[in-house]
Amino acid sequence: MVEDVRAIALLSGGLDSALAAALTLRLGFGVVGVNLATGFCTGQGRCDTVLATGQALGIPIRLLDVSREYLDVVRHPRHGYGSRMNPCIDCRIFMVRKAGEVMAAEGAAFVVTGEVLGQRPMSQHRRALDLVAAESGLGERLVRPLSGRLLGPTLPERMGWVRREDWLDIQGRSRRRQLALAREWGITQFVQPSGGCCLLLEKVYAARVKDAFRTRGPELTADEFALLRHGRHFRLSPAVKVVVGRDEMDNEILSKFAAGRWMLSLPDVPGPVAVVEGAPTEEELVLAAQLAARYSDARPGEPVRVTLVRDRETRTLSVIPLAKDDPRIASWMLGE
Repeated sequence: MVEDVRAIALLSGGLDSALAAALTLRLGFGVVGVNLATGFCTGQGRCDTVLATGQALGIPIRLLDVSREYLDVVRHPRHGYGSRMNPCIDCRIFMVRKAGEVMAAEGAAFVVTGEVLGQRPMSQHRRALDLVAAESGLGERLVRPLSGRLLGPTLPERMGWVRREDWLDIQGRSRRRQLALAREWGITQFVQPSGGCCLLLEKVYAARVKDAFRTRGPELTADEFALLRHGRHFRLSPAVKVVVGRDEMDNEILSKFAAGRWMLSLPDVPGPVAVVEGAPTEEELVLAAQLAARYSDARPGEPVRVTLVRDRETRTLSVIPLAKDDPRIASWMLGE
């Protein structure tokens, strides 16, 4: 009986994956939703949206943190990067493979995704979809219900659980049909796709990752990846980078990256926290202090105290803030 067959639905918080799960339910299958946190997702409330989707559809949701495993995908993508530092095909293979592990653990029969043929140029053309199915190890157990009529037969068809016409034939980048289905099926909570959903696609963040790979090599730590999200990043030399906080939240976050790094602050005027990565020379430490002072409320052209702390070592420098129009600042800044 179809109602005894379960599927694992990969849910991103977006509309397509919610529709794929809803269609699978409407065909009579049991569905378990899975959301994978890679550490590179953007958009506020994605987990909340996935949980709301689960509640609306009446399905259980598994939230899995795969961020440490996913770092290897970013470091060493077998199929290369996309337009920036996005390993789209390797990402899909990784996610589908993880969903396959949940499928085995849950005793489910197949995995469902919201992929649409031709929607994304890097990862959703026919050859890429076939590649993901093969290299994830799922093969015919990977089902894309929104484009199922346009793709090859899968396990549910071969077993007679569905007919080919039960799937949809959506393709291309337009979301008109998806939005119409959402209205028809009462799906109201989903993250809008505008602007992308991956940090690795964002110009500034991608530039920082590329710089880090160039200067540190691909073996970046999870801590170093996390720091790339915050503040303004300035490359002073191949061995030294300065990260300057933008606001109070940034300052609080940057202070948590103090271990083993120089941490700069201005005790006498409101200003940023700054972190120095690498092994700076004395001249570079002074430059870092001047750079931090440039973003403070210090008076232009007048000396200001900057406190430098690294582990148990503390120093104080008196520096003149860099001028706002100092051309070196733009040349140091990464991606902005």
